Amino acid sequence: MKRTLMALLLLGGLALAQADGAKIYAQCAGCHQQNGQGIPGAFPPLAGHVAEILAKEGGREYLILVLLYGLQGQIEVKGVKYNGVMSSFAQLKDEEIAAVLNHIATAWGDAKKVKGFKPFTAEEVKKLRAKKLTPQQVLAERKKLGLK
Repeated sequence: MKRTLMALLLLGGLALAQADGAKIYAQCAGCHQQNGQGIPGAFPPLAGHVAEILAKEGGREYLILVLLYGLQGQIEVKGVKYNGVMSSFAQLKDEEIAAVLNHIATAWGDAKKVKGFKPFTAEEVKKLRAKKLTPQQVLAERKKLGLK
């Protein structure tokens, strides 16, 4: 009984974080679209690609860095090249960044594609906020993951 109650409380907490993340994601949807499919050649898709990133060692940290510091330079996602700028969202609170990351990791089923997915936490974001990277340095972090 206690385990069931604890599981329900944890799932409820994740659902609340996802609800907040969905609201915050509205700021992202203009580029990445409501369904996470992006706009080919202009803005990369998140749906499907987030799972690829999370499957890489260091992928969680990279996703946090992208939101904190932005991303600039050429990348390739699903065979399509993109060469633009993603703005920093460092103005968001740590828990807001964690919530939007949880949203993009779960909204389109990406979390189910990653073994042992754990929700992002504000503590993870806070730890990486101290790095102070440029968008170009975040691009270098992407390359270290083996992502183009």
